[in-house]
Amino acid sequence: MAALPDWMILPPGGLSAEKYEALPEEVCRCIEIVDGAIIVTPTLRRLHQRITRYLANELETSASPALSVVTGVDLRLRDVPLLNRRPDVVVYDSALPDDAILRPQHCLLVVEVMSPGSVTADQTHKPAEYAAAGIEHFWRFESAPEDERQLTAFRYRLDPTTRTYAPAGADTGKLAVSDPVELRIDFEALL
Repeated sequence: MAALPDWMILPPGGLSAEKYEALPEEVCRCIEIVDGAIIVTPTLRRLHQRITRYLANELETSASPALSVVTGVDLRLRDVPLLNRRPDVVVYDSALPDDAILRPQHCLLVVEVMSPGSVTADQTHKPAEYAAAGIEHFWRFESAPEDERQLTAFRYRLDPTTRTYAPAGADTGKLAVSDPVELRIDFEALL
């Protein structure tokens, strides 16, 4: 039986922000940290990558110069215990320096493209974490179980009183929104 790599052996209090930041970049790209515990994320399927890339490109084209769009980047939701997620797409304040840690107060929108192995995280855990952190908009793209090429975009907006997400719409076939950015997408183009 092979031994675990040193970076997977957690100290008693879980992985700290300092220890996480000391990890090699190639390790950080394939993990998320939830309450100090390491969650290894699988390599994304091509369809997932295609949807993510297309959506990020369209958001970047539509967003104002005050906003930047990235994919698969660390989002530090909390320092203690460490909560670090890697949303599929993030729209954030472009004034943030490239070497600064991306935090919820910098984000306008986070997007998750749900995969078969991320249903519970993408439908339950991540939306609750993003809302509790105060991120104003959350979108989740889901494929129909019987046909992965049939997409629905579930859009949510933060209720600042309850710090939970309220439904803002569910779109199939096409997405046409003016908030948080002006965006029109035909889902056929995503696929």
